[in-house]
Amino acid sequence: MKNKLVMIVQILLGLIFFVAGLNGFFHFLPAPTSMPPAAGSFIGALIATGYLFALVKGVEVVCGFLLLANMWTPLALAVLAPNVVNIFLFHLILAPSGLPVAIFVLAAELFLAFSYRKRYSSMLTRK
Repeated sequence: MKNKLVMIVQILLGLIFFVAGLNGFFHFLPAPTSMPPAAGSFIGALIATGYLFALVKGVEVVCGFLLLANMWTPLALAVLAPNVVNIFLFHLILAPSGLPVAIFVLAAELFLAFSYRKRYSSMLTRK
């Protein structure tokens, strides 16, 4: 049986990604009232590609669901890792007002990856 802390962090991270991903499609949460120009340009560029923003949000929905359902958790964490790094760097460099949540997301991802480290051993073995 998994540690309760691992389950709590997994559910919180799953909720964050599932809700944020769905919000990218359905816009049910209020949009930020002000965003630094560079941050707005970055988001605008993702949307302007015609596919990348939807791909990122789709990955967030699917992986958030997998975390919530406790299915293929190590795979979901591995797929989310590039998004987590981008979220952290986006807020560190372009939109610092969201940095506390970004730090939580990064810490939760690292904590869960460490908790599932045995599942990654074959992936990290030199052959």
